[in-house]
Amino acid sequence: MERQSIRIPDVIQKKRDKYELEPEEIKFFIDEMVKGRIEPVQLGKSGVSRKLRIYHLKSDVNGLVLQWNVTKGTDRPHRLHDPFRFILLLSRVGETLSWPEEWKTMLVDKHSTGGVGDKVSLVLAPALAACGLKVPMVSGRGLSFTGGTLDKLEAIPGFNVSLTNEQMRECLKHAGCFIAGQTESLVPADRIMYAARDVTATVDNISLATASIISKKAAENISALVLDVKVGRAAFFKNLNDARLVAKSLVEAARDQGINTTAVLTTMDVPIGMAIGNSLEMMEVIETLRGKGPADLVELVKIQGGLLLNSVGRTDVSKGQQLIEETLHNGAALACFEKMLVHQNVDVRLAADLCSGGYQLTRAKYVTAILSPLSGRVLDIDALACGSVCGALGAARARASDEILSAVGIELLVTVGQSITQGQPWANLHHEEQSVASDLLVKLQNAVVVGNAPHATFDAPTTRILEIVQ
Repeated sequence: MERQSIRIPDVIQKKRDKYELEPEEIKFFIDEMVKGRIEPVQLGKSGVSRKLRIYHLKSDVNGLVLQWNVTKGTDRPHRLHDPFRFILLLSRVGETLSWPEEWKTMLVDKHSTGGVGDKVSLVLAPALAACGLKVPMVSGRGLSFTGGTLDKLEAIPGFNVSLTNEQMRECLKHAGCFIAGQTESLVPADRIMYAARDVTATVDNISLATASIISKKAAENISALVLDVKVGRAAFFKNLNDARLVAKSLVEAARDQGINTTAVLTTMDVPIGMAIGNSLEMMEVIETLRGKGPADLVELVKIQGGLLLNSVGRTDVSKGQQLIEETLHNGAALACFEKMLVHQNVDVRLAADLCSGGYQLTRAKYVTAILSPLSGRVLDIDALACGSVCGALGAARARASDEILSAVGIELLVTVGQSITQGQPWANLHHEEQSVASDLLVKLQNAVVVGNAPHATFDAPTTRILEIVQ
């Protein structure tokens, strides 16, 4: 098909009528979108912002089948083509990161669907670097009740998340990892698509989410990827079946782009670790890198690190987990983290003091103890309620333009399964205003469930890992 013969209205009509697009048509649509030649109304009508009809998910006796909507005039579904073409072309419009050839089998990354207290990436990247891998982590900011990885790092004075390609290469060369934001030239169409999805209430569309995530990972030019798909009340996916479908969609799409990919389904009902909020979480990251991290956070880092080490052929998963844990105890991961800080513009002395425990990030002006209503065992800590309270007090954004209050957050003092007495603090709320709205205090007070008998029947969860999708 001649490129000049393609017209946006024709592409929209073809999509509307459920016909499969040719690669040239998809490429043309993406190019025109990036150049600003598609009207907002066309973007809405195109399906890029209204479920797109790229694909839907169906289960058959052989497991998950990704299928195209039925072709016009027939009831026979086509095997999936458009989504993978779309992802491939999306990742190739704009810049693709390039690395020395000798790094090819060493380049890995991780993506999480987001959660409360989710600081896994911040520990995992330097731990993998300490194992000899290269981690070019292009990350994002938080919206709603989830804090973004970049927001957490920016709680460290001077930390620069806007790196040039040369700075990225220098970070990988000397520290083994970097964590930075998406550049203007890296998958530029994705930002336009996300804005369209946001205003047309299709952020939850599986095909579009898959295209957004995997196109960015393909543009990183990595060899292996691990996906942490959260499940639970504080996750986007509330039940295991939905999360499994999404995980399989992501894994298949990433593998189609040549990325060896595994997904881990993990629980997101209770906060990860003992800290929620940017500064508090960064201090917990450093403690974890010093071998003193909470068990659930360490478990997530170990399993995801072990899977990535296995994916690039370094070792089996079990041995990989051991190697990751060793880096947390022997100082190797902490050393890589400190190097990353320095190469991302943090003062050398400050980075050293922070990593040695001699420097504390900014603390909030006020701390309010949240007391247990009963004596008994802690049966639950509602991650969604905790995240919502932190977000309302400024720890997360309601809009992309909102400023973050890095010191705001919650410091948990107990874990699920622990015993507690009535009136004992179970959490400290860190806040910048002297008074906290009564509805927020009530929400946080109700976030903990305590068994009203000393021997309440309850088995504390021993793992956050629900399932691994390969």
